[in-house]
Formats: sequence, structure tokens, C-alpha cells
Amino acid sequence: MDLQIQQRVALVCGAGSGLGQAIALSLAQEGVRVAVTGRNPDKLAETVALIQQQGGTAQAWRLDLAEPQLFDQVLNAIRQHWGDIDILMNNSGGPPPASAQGTDAALWQQQFTLMVGSLIELTDKLLPAMRQRRWGRVITSTSSGVITPIAGLALSNALRMSLLGWSKTLASEVASEGVTVNIMVPGRIATDRVSQLDAIKARRENSSAEVVAEKSRQSIPVGRYGQPHEYGATAAFLASQQASYITGSVIRVDGGMIDAI
Repeated sequence: MDLQIQQRVALVCGAGSGLGQAIALSLAQEGVRVAVTGRNPDKLAETVALIQQQGGTAQAWRLDLAEPQLFDQVLNAIRQHWGDIDILMNNSGGPPPASAQGTDAALWQQQFTLMVGSLIELTDKLLPAMRQRRWGRVITSTSSGVITPIAGLALSNALRMSLLGWSKTLASEVASEGVTVNIMVPGRIATDRVSQLDAIKARRENSSAEVVAEKSRQSIPVGRYGQPHEYGATAAFLASQQASYITGSVIRVDGGMIDAI
């Protein structure tokens, strides 16, 4: 299938590793010019090298979601290089484990700014040009905790949930202007972040990461963790012309893991 997004310009947040890197690679495979962004220049360079090795087009820009005062500088640099951004992949790192009670208010505020406020601000900066051109894609990666809360991850569960309400509302506001807005929900995808969470759970249960991972696999109908490229391929499809009638949706990439309808 031709996704009809060759030469589009995409900005992928957190593209130095994990799901962000997988999304950047998948978009590049479809001929998209990818602005690889994140905090770690070395990791960003690795992603750019992988894209170039497969014949794609990418360039790295350092963009820290904790520094929104620098957004304009980065966005202007991308525009000068390639023109306006057509596809925005919102993807922030996961917050530290925390309980719903007794977590310091300052940590709640800090993580809200990082995980929610910064993504909304970044999106607002790109939407006017998308609306003017009557074509744009805003895709936000969250967590399975927005559907079934994950024990010990109160910050992630609560703050990412707010992105669902924002995304659904925004989708209805810009749908008639050719801009789609969707949420992606990963299940157990084999990334460093999931390995870290397995290790944390193992310590909490006085077990091992291997035992925790095996129990997780047994709870997934397809019987395995997802591969990052499978998540990236889903993002690429949502960014495509073929997906122009999909907006305001929450797309699960979970191997059937999430029980809730």
C-alpha cells in the first residue's frame, strides 16, 4: 500500500530510542523527511544513521520538552531546512513510579508540564500551518494505563489520561480542515522502558525480571511482547493519506492485552 506521504515533513519527539526511534524509522521508510528530536545528541545521531542506512532522509535537532522556551528556535530551524511540518508525533518519556497518595505536589506539577503542557504547546505552534494547508497529522503516544491503570504508576495513569480528553476535543475542532488527531496506546512493547518497569515490578514482588516478563507474556493473547517496528508501522499508517478518515480515535497496539472494551 502506498501511504502517499512521500516528502512530507515529520517531527518525532523522543526519537533517540524506543518507540520514538521505531516511529521515525517507519516514517522514513515511507519517504517522509524526519526531524529526529530529543535530548541526547548521541542517540539522535544513531537514529539518523539508521534512517540514512535504509535510504531515508533525516536530520537531528535537540528538543527538550522541559525547555518549551526553546521550541520556536528548533521549529524555525526545521522550517528553514525543509519547510512546514506536516506530521507531529508527540512522544514523551515515562515519569518515575509513584503512588496516587502522598506524591509531592511539586512532582505532579513538574510532570504535568513535561508530559502534557509541553506537548499541547508544541502542537499549538504547528497547527496554524497545518490548518492553512488543510493537511496535518497529530499523533500522541500514551500508555495502556489510560485504559486500565497500572499499579504504582499514578503519575503516568493520571497525566496521560488528560491527553485523551485534549486529543479528542482537538480532533473535533480541526477535522473539517484536513487535520487528524489521534492517540496511540502501546501494550507490552519490547523497549528499554518496559524492561525497566519489569525490573521495578520484580523488586516490588521479590521476584526476577525474567519471571515478571514471562507472566506478562502469558497475559497477552498473542503470547509475546510487541516489537517496536510494529508500533512504528501503526504510527506511519495513522500519518498516511489512507488514514484521513480516522480522527479522534484511541488506537491500541497491544496484542490483545487490554481486557477493557
